[in-house]
Amino acid sequence: MRKGLLKHLATVVLLSVCTSQSVSAQQGNDVDWTKDFTSRITFNCYAQAGWSYQDPNGTKTNSYNLKRTLLWAKARITDRWSFLFMHDFNSVPQEFYTDYRVTNDKSLTVRFGQFKHSFSMENPLSPTQLELIDVYSQAVLYLAGEGPDPLNGVNYGRDQGLMVYGDLFKDFVHYELALMSGQGINRKDLNNQKDFIAKLELRPFDGFRVVGSGYLGTGCAVNDKTVAWNPTIKAGDNYKRNRYSAGLEYKTKAYTGSKYKDARPASLRTEWLGGKDGNVKSRGGYMTLCVPVVDALDVVASGEYFDRNVDIDGWDQTNFTLGLQYWYYKKCRLQLQYTRCLCGQHISSKDYNWLQAQVQVAF
Repeated sequence: MRKGLLKHLATVVLLSVCTSQSVSAQQGNDVDWTKDFTSRITFNCYAQAGWSYQDPNGTKTNSYNLKRTLLWAKARITDRWSFLFMHDFNSVPQEFYTDYRVTNDKSLTVRFGQFKHSFSMENPLSPTQLELIDVYSQAVLYLAGEGPDPLNGVNYGRDQGLMVYGDLFKDFVHYELALMSGQGINRKDLNNQKDFIAKLELRPFDGFRVVGSGYLGTGCAVNDKTVAWNPTIKAGDNYKRNRYSAGLEYKTKAYTGSKYKDARPASLRTEWLGGKDGNVKSRGGYMTLCVPVVDALDVVASGEYFDRNVDIDGWDQTNFTLGLQYWYYKKCRLQLQYTRCLCGQHISSKDYNWLQAQVQVAF
C-alpha cells in the first residue's frame, strides 16, 4: 500500500511539473507574440494651430485656427508588406493604403489605396516638414488639388489609385508611376477615365535633387456654381485636367547646434508649375529658403507667383514671405511669418498684409 501511495504521489508530481512547464511555455509564446505584434505597429501624431491676421479688399480678419490634428498608424505585416491608416480629427480620413515591395532591393514597390499623389515636389511632403505656415505654395495648392480649385473640390492633394515606385542605380534615380481615380479622397469616381501621374527624380550627389512630374487626366467638375476665371465648365462636366512641374532642391549637411533638432540643414527649393483645365491655362512657381542661424532658430524666406488664367489680366498673385521658426523639441516648433500679397484686380481690390503665428506639436 505504501508503494502504491508513493507511486500515486510521484505521478501527481510529474503531472504537475509537466502542466506547469506547458503553461509556462504557452505564456512565453504569448509574451513573444505580443512583443512581435507591438514591434510591428507604430503610431504618429501631429497638430498645428495658430493665429492669422489679413486685410484683403480692405476687410480685416483676425482669428485663431486649428488647421490639422492628424493621427496615423503603420503596420509592418512582413518585411516587404505594410499598411497605413491616417485620420485628421479636424477633417476627414486622409489616407489608407498598403505597400508591397516586390524586389529584394528598393527598385520596385507597389502601393494601392488612398494616398498623397506624386505631382509636384511639395505635395508629397508632410506639413511638419514644410517651411511656410500656409504649407504649400499657391501653385501647388491649386494644381495639386489641395483645395483652392472649386472645380476639383478639397482633396488635400490626395486621391485613390495604384502606384509603382522605386530607387534605381544606387539611389541615383527615383521614379513614381500612378494610375489614379482623379476624383479625390473619399469619393467615387464620377467618370470612366483614369488619371496618369509620372515623376522622375535625379540625385547626382547628397542633398541635391532635380525633379520633374506630369499629370494627364480628365476631371469631373464638382462645383455647382460658375467659377469666375473658368466660366465654361459646369458641375458634372468632364474636362481636360493636365499639369506639369519641374524643380530642384538642395540641402546642406545637417546643422547640429541644437540639442532639440537633430537634422536641420539649410535648404533651398524651387519649382515651376503649369496646368490646363478645359481651355484655361494657369501657371506659377516658388522659391523657398530656410537657414539655421543660432541654436534652434531658423530664418525662412519665400517668394511665389501664381496666375489662375494666363489669358485674362487680373487673376495673378505674388507673395513675399519672411519669418522665423524655433524648434523647441525635436519635431515641435513655433513659427511667425509676415507675407506681403501683391494681387491682380480679380483677387483683391488692393495689395494686402498677412501675419501668421503657429505652434506645431508632433511625435
